[in-house]
Amino acid sequence: MKYIETFREGDKISEVYLCKYRQSATAKNGKLYENVILQDKTGTIDAKIWDPNSSGIGEFDVMDYVFITGDVTNFQGTLQMSIRRARRADESEYVAGDYLPVSEKDIDKMYEELMGYMKKVENPYLQKLIQMYFVDNESFITAFKNHSAAKTVHHAFVGGLLEHTLGVVKLCDYYVDHYPFLKRDLLLTAAVFHDVGKLKEISNFPENDYTDDGQLLGHIMMGCELVGFGCRHIKGFPKRLMSELQHCILAHHGELEFGSPKKPALAEAMALYYADNTDAKLETMREILKNAGTNNEWLGYNRLFESNLRKSSEF
Repeated sequence: MKYIETFREGDKISEVYLCKYRQSATAKNGKLYENVILQDKTGTIDAKIWDPNSSGIGEFDVMDYVFITGDVTNFQGTLQMSIRRARRADESEYVAGDYLPVSEKDIDKMYEELMGYMKKVENPYLQKLIQMYFVDNESFITAFKNHSAAKTVHHAFVGGLLEHTLGVVKLCDYYVDHYPFLKRDLLLTAAVFHDVGKLKEISNFPENDYTDDGQLLGHIMMGCELVGFGCRHIKGFPKRLMSELQHCILAHHGELEFGSPKKPALAEAMALYYADNTDAKLETMREILKNAGTNNEWLGYNRLFESNLRKSSEF
């Protein structure tokens, strides 16, 4: 199979890909065309059907596996595909696993490492809360291991939520070693739960798109609810501790304009915000540089970072 990450300008493609998006549009000259996004496990590529009424363009919908014939082109420094022929693929023509982006790291080993950090939590109430979800709840564990952390921006792959959570937990543990006034039990528990709302905010693969509740409520509020539900089902769980844990989750985006209902009021909430932001931003940068391939020149302006980016030099 010809994977998207190996595409180069001028390539002639005849392969099956997953259609993640399809929408009609009108060019400046009034001619109709279609925008399409194709995906395999290595990434996505924007594609165009310049002649939607062509006899070579068969029926297919979003989330269909589609046999594509087309050419890889370069538009303003970004690879794109021009689709000449397309048809819905037969089940015998593809293996679904080839189209789901997956973490480059071993998922079971990451989960084992995450649970190792959770053993550092000494508070009995917080430990019971962790056990309730991350040890005793098999359906939760399976979902957590296989979910993404985002639709597109960072860790948007199978195992992405786990990989991101582990990264945030490790940073938080590092912070406690260097700033001992931080309460390790509260911070590590907040870190492991900070994005659990994404299990309901984003649908499972291959869709990996926002759910109705994700659009209406968001992962921060749903994660806070899940934690509150767990705390209320642990006999004697201290009310103040529950509020502080929920505050860390509510404030983990740091600023109101970034989606946090509250700004950090606790040192642990501030630490969680910086850990979350660091892991998300550096993973986003890693993915941008990886997708640049052998291009060591300037990559163009990036809206997220508000800067023109390039790889650092090799010495």
